[in-house]
Amino acid sequence: MLNNKNKTYLKKIALERNILKFNIGKGTLSSNVLKNIDNYLIKYELIKISFLKSSFSDIDSKNELILDLVSSLKAEVVDNIGNTLLLYRPNKEAKDHITLLK
Repeated sequence: MLNNKNKTYLKKIALERNILKFNIGKGTLSSNVLKNIDNYLIKYELIKISFLKSSFSDIDSKNELILDLVSSLKAEVVDNIGNTLLLYRPNKEAKDHITLLK
């Protein structure tokens, strides 16, 4: 579980590094989409995901989609502003491993 200090730190890293912004459209989360996001998280630990407005009909479906995504990837939500989501999943073998603050 990430605390506020670590979330702020991860947001700062996301701004400083060139973090991939992955777009999710109208369709559901296919296995290929999840696999691509999973591979990126293994390599870099942080990813921005942008949902098109047509991806969901209301706020409840948006929240369900985010919960499905997070549970499938075993990642944590760092930030959720508008239609953009920032996810983090630690990986000690990553090239530029992110060491969280204590």
